Amino acid sequence: MDHQEKLQKFERQVLRHLDSAFNLARWFTRNQDDAKDLAQEALLRAFKAFDRFEGDDGRVWLLTIIRNLYYTSVSRKPQEQTVFDEEIHSSTEFSGSPEVSLLRNAEAQAVRQSIEELAPEFREPLVLRELEGLSYKEIATVMDVPLGTVMSRLARARDHLRQSLIAALKGETGQKEGQNAVSGK
Repeated sequence: MDHQEKLQKFERQVLRHLDSAFNLARWFTRNQDDAKDLAQEALLRAFKAFDRFEGDDGRVWLLTIIRNLYYTSVSRKPQEQTVFDEEIHSSTEFSGSPEVSLLRNAEAQAVRQSIEELAPEFREPLVLRELEGLSYKEIATVMDVPLGTVMSRLARARDHLRQSLIAALKGETGQKEGQNAVSGK
């Protein structure tokens, strides 16, 4: 296969998954610039190794490269805690009234914050399943763990997420009740 054919095949099978790769990299790094670097490095490595790629869909393969690169880089350097960037992870298009938009944004922010608070071993399969739409089998391949481990971690991630959201809701309700008590309502 000549260089042009390789490039075209790479675009069809791998490059079309760049958005998914960047999204996963962003959830790993929690920083847009680092996510861009990670995704770019993964694409370079994928292209170099593309001659050895077997299959028709490069999504799982590319996400596996993202994951491996991230964990390799984490093991080599101390990790800084970065702040979740609202602009990166939120949609700017809301329909309806300003009140509806505000409520949707608050709900989305609570969900994102709860996902951010999950331990990495739970956040990773949840992001791959719920945000990237991978099957359990594809997640097992990306994470290099048995299918049962994926199912267990997803169940625990969902449970932690549910508990976190309930606690956040109770905190808001308690806060509002406290404000109403102070204001005499």
